[in-house]
Amino acid sequence: MVLRTPLIIGNWKMHKTVAEAVAYVTTFLPHIAQVTGIEIGIAPVFTALSSVVAAAAGSALRVLAQNVAAEGPTGAFTGEVAAEMLREVGCYGVIVGHSERRRYYGETDTVVAAKVRRALNAQLLPVACIGETLEEREAGTALSVVERQLRAIAGTLTPDEAPRIVLAYEPVWAIGTGRAATPEVVQVMHRHLRATWEECFGAPAAEALRILYGGSVTADNIAAFTSLPDVDGALVGGASLSPNGFAQLIQRSQVASA
Repeated sequence: MVLRTPLIIGNWKMHKTVAEAVAYVTTFLPHIAQVTGIEIGIAPVFTALSSVVAAAAGSALRVLAQNVAAEGPTGAFTGEVAAEMLREVGCYGVIVGHSERRRYYGETDTVVAAKVRRALNAQLLPVACIGETLEEREAGTALSVVERQLRAIAGTLTPDEAPRIVLAYEPVWAIGTGRAATPEVVQVMHRHLRATWEECFGAPAAEALRILYGGSVTADNIAAFTSLPDVDGALVGGASLSPNGFAQLIQRSQVASA
């Protein structure tokens, strides 16, 4: 049996100036200094990435970007940031296909898959987000919708690359609503995702795949998710904005996953 290292990422979205981000890291690092067995990451805005990387230097804290261009490494793509540029400033990985990117900026399955490809080419860890809307869940199509999104990503990968990505299941109806999915719903979906990955790449790759849950995750409910057999951590939004609160969430997840 493969032991998957849990991963918890704080997605700050469009919050925190450079000064606020550095102050956060300064406060946060002592709180997680004794945490072991869990990989921890934060995803600041683009403008704070370099400063946060510098503030986290010498620690185990990973720094990720919140988005990346589907094109690159250079070109006439005004407003975009290439994967190679993120790597240059010290990013460890990048979130791709977040539901807010799909909903507000029209990112399709094809675009998300291209961004995963760009991240891998630049030696970044892609954290690929997938999830269904409330309408799709109520229509009974949640599993097929998410499987479609997953297979679009899988279609761009070689078997050797399959273990080099992380998935994040984030039901759109649970993002920022305070309405988290039930542990039962999450386990069923994560099990389905792992089974689909096995169909694409075989049992060893499926066993090694880390699948995070994202959607109104808090310190109060994190243990209910990280104790599930197919949940390997969390993608945390609002609950990651306080360094003390995020540290508490991480500590509670560690107890649950032990």
